[in-house]
Amino acid sequence: MKMNTKILCAFGAAACVGMLFSVVGMADPPAGASAPATKVEAYDEDTYGPEKDIVWNKPVPRVLFSHKIHTMDAGLSCDSCHDDIFTMEAGAAESKEDFTMASFKDGNYCGACHDGSTAFDANSPEKCASCHTPPGTIVFTKPVKAVVFDHKEHVNDFGFNCTSCHSDLFKMIIGDAEKNEKEFIMEALYQKKYCGACHDGEQAFASNTRCNTCHIGVLGFDRMFGNANAEKEKGRH
Repeated sequence: MKMNTKILCAFGAAACVGMLFSVVGMADPPAGASAPATKVEAYDEDTYGPEKDIVWNKPVPRVLFSHKIHTMDAGLSCDSCHDDIFTMEAGAAESKEDFTMASFKDGNYCGACHDGSTAFDANSPEKCASCHTPPGTIVFTKPVKAVVFDHKEHVNDFGFNCTSCHSDLFKMIIGDAEKNEKEFIMEALYQKKYCGACHDGEQAFASNTRCNTCHIGVLGFDRMFGNANAEKEKGRH
């Protein structure tokens, strides 16, 4: 009888251990086993607004706005902005003269929330790239053809931000510097204007040295843009 009792106790203990391992196994799958997939909420444009980013090109080009970031991610609703801050009509904001960074600073448009308190300050130099997408390489064709400027090199590699140049040295308007043909010249750079504000031989190489760093000439311009004349001239240089 005592032997049977011992056997029953042994089986009972084994059963308990087995149940324990089963519970542990359910809570923590074996190594290498894939975890259950997390269900991702589908983007609903009726709820969250257009999925495709809005790209504003006025007053400055390449400004991005994502409905998803503001609604689905941040929890805002459509009436947080429409129609008190933005008219729900494509191009409506760009058509208004007061759709400017200065207006944002006064609490209008994006500045209604991006005031440094509710959300990051729209006029903060450190946050420019959050909305503004800088162009790659700018090619100036006046007063000489052609001079290149690389935003990526100056911003990403050297750590400058937009306000390092805009708008004290260069207005953030395509072609604005080139319009001033009598002012946007090498002599002005020597007087620490435009690029010369930094390229003075102290902060960066002097603008009257290392010419080929920026000046690619007519042939370089043709090669960059695939001009047929470049192929004809290639053998001569």
